[in-house]
Amino acid sequence: MMFRMIAVVAGMGLALAATAEAETPRKGGTIRMTAPYGSSFTSLDIHTTQRAQDEIYAKALHRSLYIWDSAQGKPVLELAKEDVVSGGGLVHTFKLRDDAYFHNGRKMTADDVIWSYNRIMDGSKAYPGARFVRVIEGAAAVEKGQAKEISGLKKIDDFTIEMKLTDKVDPGFYFFTALTSIYPADEGAKESFIQKPIGLGPFKFVEHVPGSRIVLERWDRFYKPGKPYADKVIVSIMAEAAARDVAFRNKEIDTSVLGPAQYVAYQSDANLKGTIVDVAEVFTRYMGMNTAFKPFADKRVRQAINYAIDTDLIINKLVKGKAYRATSWLPLTSPAYDKSMKPYPYDPAKAKQLLTEAGYASGFEFEWTTSQNESWGLPIVSAVIPMLDKVGIKAKVKQVETAVLAEVVRTGDYQAFIYSQQSGPDPLAALKCFHSSTPQPACNYMNFKNAEFDKILDEAGQADDAAKRTQLLQKANALLYDEAPVWFFNYNKAVMAVQPWLHGIQQNPTELTHQNVEELWVDETSPAK
Repeated sequence: MMFRMIAVVAGMGLALAATAEAETPRKGGTIRMTAPYGSSFTSLDIHTTQRAQDEIYAKALHRSLYIWDSAQGKPVLELAKEDVVSGGGLVHTFKLRDDAYFHNGRKMTADDVIWSYNRIMDGSKAYPGARFVRVIEGAAAVEKGQAKEISGLKKIDDFTIEMKLTDKVDPGFYFFTALTSIYPADEGAKESFIQKPIGLGPFKFVEHVPGSRIVLERWDRFYKPGKPYADKVIVSIMAEAAARDVAFRNKEIDTSVLGPAQYVAYQSDANLKGTIVDVAEVFTRYMGMNTAFKPFADKRVRQAINYAIDTDLIINKLVKGKAYRATSWLPLTSPAYDKSMKPYPYDPAKAKQLLTEAGYASGFEFEWTTSQNESWGLPIVSAVIPMLDKVGIKAKVKQVETAVLAEVVRTGDYQAFIYSQQSGPDPLAALKCFHSSTPQPACNYMNFKNAEFDKILDEAGQADDAAKRTQLLQKANALLYDEAPVWFFNYNKAVMAVQPWLHGIQQNPTELTHQNVEELWVDETSPAK
């Protein structure tokens, strides 16, 4: 299924890509990236964390069965050389690479792949990657403690595995993110692994200074000849947009994610506007509602929230146009996005009417958990509160760190929260987060349960015809719009500033900060030697 990416690339962003192809990449140097989504990394065990913040370093350190091919706009094989499909589209036989070495010098085998997937399905740990591995037959039984190993995963020989799926899907969309990274089976279970992780990626771990940075060095036995180009990657934690701005202007970092204020400033600055790369991504920003909290159990109340908020005003004034209005869950870049769908209009009278019908004519009060994130956190919540107040709904703010918010969301310890969640690139995998069989910690954060929705999604998973599948996915997405388990806020428009000496930036990855770092290189003009 082709992933359609809407990319608007300004000035030097496009020039950077063209230059990368025209010039011979330079060996050596240091790439200085930023981790802009919080004041810390959650963990050095990437299986445990669904945060975009952590995948930035993990893309350099680890590898998964597939990788995202930005030029083709789809996942392609990475740790395997071929995939033979049989069994009516449900059985995949992977011939693994025999030249992939872990950073401790040991060659990867089928045992490592099987061990990693079984680890991710440990139900007592509730690893977020379970949402993807669950597509393998028998994985859910391991998660529930009914089996020790995934029955749909078989070792044929050291470099061949057979994988039987529950749905007729492209497994690439389930096994390309860092959440399904392959760990060394003999090291992954050790305590020491969390302090000094061992991966298969182009760069090996050197140090982690908590709250500051992660440093990685070139792995000379990486399986792609001549890569990586750089000697070192430093990922510095910079949660504040203003701090990133100063560092970028002072040439202390090579890439910087721009906040709304910087986006406007860089566009109007002759020296900086050429550094902007600007892409529509596969993330939906939203307010999630806990249906165990009585008012939110009523669909009319959830719909009322959507009518009560002037979403366009917030996107224009606060997000400075650095986003696209959300209609339902699936973003603009999704192959199943329905262009004919219109977002909830701003209609406080309709909101009041629905609240009255639901028995809340005089409103109610709830607690809203948020991080400080400027694009989908406290500033947005602060703007929404008076709008809700206008229809009688009072919101009390509970502010937490971004890393804490990720746990709050997974455990269901909230009345409402505001978040940014991956909603692509594959629409079936994205909508599976609302299937009643998906546990809350995996990605069904609102604990949404709807039999009709499940039925449509199950049918889509078994559909042989791509057009029929898309039609069913659009139907499921429309049902979500009506059920309104969330306030549909916006789809992310990622904006990154890139220094002219950094080459090889991919224009349409699934998340702009998640670059295949083995492709990046710096020329002689880089101030970092």
